[in-house]
Amino acid sequence: MNRRDCLKAMAGLSAGAVFPWGGGAHASQARGEVGSLALGRATRVVLGGVGREASDETVASAVRAAAEAATDFSWLSRGDAVFLKPALNSGNPYPATTSPTGLAAMVKILKERGAGRVVVGDMAGILHVKLSPGGVSGSSRRLMEASGMARAVVEAGAELHFFEEAGWDAFYEDTPAAGSHWKRGLMMPRVLTLGLKAAVGYWRTDTRLEYHRDASSFQEKTAEGNTVDTLRQKQRLVLTVADKVLTTFGPDEGHVVRPATGLVIASESVVAHDMVSLAWLLDNRRDLPASEDDALSDPYKSQLFVSIGNHWVVNKLDGLGAALTSERLTRNDINAVWDDRVLSHAHRVFGGLPRVVLETANDAAPEDVKRRLSEMTTPSA
Repeated sequence: MNRRDCLKAMAGLSAGAVFPWGGGAHASQARGEVGSLALGRATRVVLGGVGREASDETVASAVRAAAEAATDFSWLSRGDAVFLKPALNSGNPYPATTSPTGLAAMVKILKERGAGRVVVGDMAGILHVKLSPGGVSGSSRRLMEASGMARAVVEAGAELHFFEEAGWDAFYEDTPAAGSHWKRGLMMPRVLTLGLKAAVGYWRTDTRLEYHRDASSFQEKTAEGNTVDTLRQKQRLVLTVADKVLTTFGPDEGHVVRPATGLVIASESVVAHDMVSLAWLLDNRRDLPASEDDALSDPYKSQLFVSIGNHWVVNKLDGLGAALTSERLTRNDINAVWDDRVLSHAHRVFGGLPRVVLETANDAAPEDVKRRLSEMTTPSA
């Protein structure tokens, strides 16, 4: 891609981001840090309503309504190339991965708005794909095909790009904000010379290794990973289709809730978007069956499981020696938006706590849901 085709990044996040639940010191610490921040400028987050078992046409219509209400697309010039980043942790269908219907709808909107090229891509996690200087094992392309996304976006007019297929040297070093917990710059795919957690999919294996090996600041590095110049300057819209919500375990599988009215959540702010998305996830956990709300069904409730799981990831990335010397990853208990260490740190590194202003994009978005989410994302006086 030439310089004129500077990619304007957009993150398409699935509703499958899952967090540990319960009460704990780390939750209290995060909540205390938020309390010390002043409320910042008003930041719009748009909600589109989607009925249960809605048709693909209805979902696509809600995506269009939310996207067009969230941004005026003034950042898009005719002929520009646009990169769409879905969530592709596995080959499992939505909601473990991004909705093919929602992703295809965004491709069509961008093409209609004048985009010359729409490129959709990602690199899956270490369970499925490992890139090294000597080659690659696994295939993000096959996972996207299995999830149903590949066919949907190609039929909508997009191109596919998978970072590992370009090789180890097809990355460049980008620097997070000053004072970050990262020891090195983050290795980002050159195709970007253009959901906070969705940024991980961009990173090369060595960056993912530091992320998991130096795990005592795992949540802080998650937030800081979104402060690299590429994302801060080029990311334009974050959108989640959440008419199905993965409420336990994750990201590949877990208990799926199908609310009576689902949501499409869209914002130009990744932080405000993730605040509302987490609130919607918590809201859908209220009626979680007891059979799903224990350590056997949701192992993230166990600190032992979290520790073993992260050591396993480090072993996959760099071998047993690195795994044995890696730092402890601590569970982040989350009962409210304010308990999330990633968001708490994001408020600091992005310049303050956004004052979330919720708007509805269609008549299907329930007012009572809007009210609850507004209460959940507004700090108490």
